[in-house]
Amino acid sequence: MSNSPAQVVVGLDISKKQLDIAVRPQGLSFTAPNTEAGIARLLRRLQKLNPQLIVLEATGGYEFLLVAALAGEDLPVAVVNPHQVREFARAAGRQAKTDKLDAQVLAHFGEAMRPEPRPLPTPEQQQLTALMRRRGQILGMILREKNRLEQTHIDAVRRDIRENLTWLERRLKQMEKDIQALIHQSPLWREKDCLLQSVPGIGPVIARTLITYVPELGALSGREVASLIGVAPFNRDSGRFKGKRMIRGGRGHVRCLLYMGALVATRFNEIIRDFYQRLLAAGKPKKLALTACIRKLLLILNAMLKKQQPWQPFATQKA
Repeated sequence: MSNSPAQVVVGLDISKKQLDIAVRPQGLSFTAPNTEAGIARLLRRLQKLNPQLIVLEATGGYEFLLVAALAGEDLPVAVVNPHQVREFARAAGRQAKTDKLDAQVLAHFGEAMRPEPRPLPTPEQQQLTALMRRRGQILGMILREKNRLEQTHIDAVRRDIRENLTWLERRLKQMEKDIQALIHQSPLWREKDCLLQSVPGIGPVIARTLITYVPELGALSGREVASLIGVAPFNRDSGRFKGKRMIRGGRGHVRCLLYMGALVATRFNEIIRDFYQRLLAAGKPKKLALTACIRKLLLILNAMLKKQQPWQPFATQKA
């Protein structure tokens, strides 16, 4: 029988004003204010516990200062997908939801699943992510204003909407210049941008989305990167039943852009075009064939970054 001490795992639920903490296997629960002073006291307490893993959810921004503080003290922190944690909670029969219970679920998730702690993004990576996110927000505002313009016939309102659209479109152009300048400041990002855009079907928006949201591209196997984006088909078999293989999960916003890239590639990229036509000739539905093209395009991009080679159609047929 092993006498080794149990590994301490901490679950940390974040809200705007308060942090809820749960510790396994001790079963401890406590709270701390989500302020600089509160975080400083929490760090001292966590250092005494000597946790092997601290698990918290990505909350869209509230977690950043805390993650930076934890990383600054060399504490092992893993920021996990909230959807995975909710699925884990349902599987464990934890239907109730409070901040205290959420922290307990996070600790249980960390103990059972052992997510890998990852280093904090560099300031440059954080800035690029923030700029890309802001670009998406501005695009959303432009779309909503255009919809409002179609729905009103009052001249004064239409004039106001047009003025706002002019300003938003000017801000979008400036944001894209800022993103381009930031990428060109980094030799690594600049090289990735050139390699990705050398592929027919991959334009500036897709290339910069991949650089920002898929930094692992080029460092993973083909199977791993396909699973990461959510274009790896999963079997749905049970006994004699053989279900259709389906894709699910992954980084959906990246997959949506790659869909558009694959759609363009089926016309202008000879490798993807020929692959798409072969699938259609074999009787595959168009949607399935296009999904397969997304996966093939992604594998080609991954191989190119791994080998640091630009687009070479005949050399990438086996990607």
